[in-house]
Amino acid sequence: MSKKIAFIGAGSFGFTRGLVRDILTFPAFADVEIALMDIDKQRLSWIKQACEKIARAGNYPAKITATTSRKEALKGADGVLCTILAGDVEVWKHDIYIPKKYGVDINVGDTRGPAGIFRALRTIPVMLDICEDIKKYCPKAVFLNYTNPMAMLCRAMQGEYPDLTISGLCHSVQGTATELANMIGAKETEINYLCAGINHQAWYLKFERNGKDAYPDIREALKIKKNYMADVVRNEMFKYLDFYVTESSGHNSEYNAWFRKRKDLIKKYCIGTGWNPGEYAFIAKRYLAVKKGWKKDIVKWLADPKVDLKRGNEYASRIFNGIFGDNTLFEFNGNVRNFNLIDNLPYGCCVEVPVVASKEGLRAMHVGALPEHLAILNNTSARCEELAVEAAIEGNPRKLFHAVAFDPLTSAVLSLDEIQAMVNEMLKKNKAWLPQFK
Repeated sequence: MSKKIAFIGAGSFGFTRGLVRDILTFPAFADVEIALMDIDKQRLSWIKQACEKIARAGNYPAKITATTSRKEALKGADGVLCTILAGDVEVWKHDIYIPKKYGVDINVGDTRGPAGIFRALRTIPVMLDICEDIKKYCPKAVFLNYTNPMAMLCRAMQGEYPDLTISGLCHSVQGTATELANMIGAKETEINYLCAGINHQAWYLKFERNGKDAYPDIREALKIKKNYMADVVRNEMFKYLDFYVTESSGHNSEYNAWFRKRKDLIKKYCIGTGWNPGEYAFIAKRYLAVKKGWKKDIVKWLADPKVDLKRGNEYASRIFNGIFGDNTLFEFNGNVRNFNLIDNLPYGCCVEVPVVASKEGLRAMHVGALPEHLAILNNTSARCEELAVEAAIEGNPRKLFHAVAFDPLTSAVLSLDEIQAMVNEMLKKNKAWLPQFK
């Protein structure tokens, strides 16, 4: 029997196009129904054309449908993928601009800290609405989320809808592993690792090449300047914390108190040759720069007769294949609640750990305890995220303030009084998007 996979927020052109391509590479999904849903009719039309182009190029008998109705897309779905964005750059750019006025310098702002928290406040109600619809129209579906802030959204959804099968996916684990393999001249097939922690700040507790510890090779490789300069913040963290962390230097510079609290530190560490070394408002600037030209890029892609059908490295298609495709076991790092998975992180918080996808569904693995110094850093952010989720669901401004106040970077820069003033200004700016805060 053919399967149905729904894309919520399908107008995310790059993500949806790549994920559909990946799904169709599996024989079990050659005749799948791809149900595309978005509230933007123009984006929806374009992504439908893109998916049809991929299906034609691969000679796949897939059925591509498009709708602005979430109910229609979800009805009878076996799998659901979410790539929504609650508000465009004209809304979320203020998550970065307002903290800067107070001295909190933010690079991306989509994960944690004041910017990530306010993004969560706007997005959690929408995600819970999606879960409610999944409960009604496809309660046995596997729901995979790609929207940030990953940890807070997954924590909210998994807490409010514990009977649904939900996990959050991020490419930083496999992406960083590939980068490290390349740095030491290893093939990906030679690498084995154990990675766990929280989203965007998980740790390679084990990183091996052909069964042998590869950390000495990484330390040796980082003596070469070009390797060090490719990821300055993360390489400094590795130097002093002894374990390599997922996600870019720019992202990780936001999640601690060491690199962005002073201008001289930003100048010294938030530099380098990597894709995101730590420039202020990096992603906001990119979004604003391409805002006028992205439509031309899509039209150009649609007109190009060439289509790359090679499967990418995103997890989603392999997870679906493991559960309701040909049932090939697939291990990945997913975002799930910490029910006896990482012993020294808060019980019930959202953690990123190895998960196995099989015909039995999703099963997260017990990791044990993180090295204590890593747990300290993860604990602080995880507890802030717990407070932020409660604040979003309850519309509680006091919990919101506390979630921001204990953020490592924010607390390193501002006084409590200054933090309250910043939160008040951000609440005022987001008033139209936060009806739960009366």
